[in-house]
Amino acid sequence: MLLSPCLSICKTDPITGYCYGCARTNEEKKIWKDEQTTEEWKKNNLNVITKRMSGWQLESFKESYEHKIKNGISLFKKYSIQEK
Repeated sequence: MLLSPCLSICKTDPITGYCYGCARTNEEKKIWKDEQTTEEWKKNNLNVITKRMSGWQLESFKESYEHKIKNGISLFKKYSIQEK
C-alpha cells in the first residue's frame, strides 16, 4: 500500500495550483483519499508529481517521503512536533 505523498505542508501555489510540499493539485489530493483509488493510479501519480518538482523541492520531497515511508511521519511533521 502506497502512503500519501502529503508532507504536512499543505500550501497551494496560486499560479500553478500545486501544493508546495507534494506538488499535487487539490483534485489529486481528493483522489488519493478515495477508497476506490487503485494502487496503480497512486504509483502513476507519484511519478507525475515528482516530475513537476526540481532542485531543492524535489530533493526535500524525496528525503521527507522516504522518512515517512520508513517512520510513518514526514520530516516536516517530525520537526513541527519537536518544536512544541
